[in-house]
Amino acid sequence: MTELLHLLATEADEIATVSALVQDMTVKAGEAGYAPRQHRLVLLGNRFRWEAPEPPTRVRAALRFEHVLKVERREWPDEPHAVLPLLAITVEPGDGPDGLPRLVLGFGGGAALRLTVDSIDLLLEDIAGPWGASAVPDHRLAD
Repeated sequence: MTELLHLLATEADEIATVSALVQDMTVKAGEAGYAPRQHRLVLLGNRFRWEAPEPPTRVRAALRFEHVLKVERREWPDEPHAVLPLLAITVEPGDGPDGLPRLVLGFGGGAALRLTVDSIDLLLEDIAGPWGASAVPDHRLAD
């Protein structure tokens, strides 16, 4: 039986682990939803299972960010079916005038989401079993 991930990050230094596990997760632009009243951002996508790369598989996963006060978008597509590969989640320290940390989700093609949070509270949860992936993502630079 395949283990499904359920991982919580509440400290800045834990974000790198989650980021590595969601690298190359594909997200449709319309499957990123912000609920301002609940201070929550949720992304649904297909996560490459880096923790078990042989044979290559993907799994349906959710990323849930709590305590989100503001979401800023850069180069976010208007087309809800546009597929965006998530490259990394990084933390910007809270050194601005408000002192609040920011989480930056960088996607392929220059798209990004910048979240202002009053505390780090991120849940990565696999929500369906794995299926065969057509290829392993490759990040080598072209010769």
